[in-house]
Amino acid sequence: MPAITRDEVAHLARLARLAIDDAELEHYAAQLEVILDAVASVSQVAADDIPPTSHPVPVVNVFRDDQVLPGLSHDEALAGAPAVQDGRFRVPRILDEDAADR
Repeated sequence: MPAITRDEVAHLARLARLAIDDAELEHYAAQLEVILDAVASVSQVAADDIPPTSHPVPVVNVFRDDQVLPGLSHDEALAGAPAVQDGRFRVPRILDEDAADR
């Protein structure tokens, strides 16, 4: 008896809102059967003395410590701006005036 039936694949397809014809149902049911068999094989090999892992090789956190470094001064930041107004970057309006008032 297959671990997943054609009707179960059809049910999953309906839940996922996938339009699958009869040939595809048979195709996917067969593929899922192979996948479930492979998972069952791996489960048989996994022993209690082997801890579960999420990655095949050890993963080490590579983040560095946060360091506060000096940044640009206000004038240095504005020095490269194409337009400045009242000590701020001047940028073109991207919203129409009606949208900005809402």
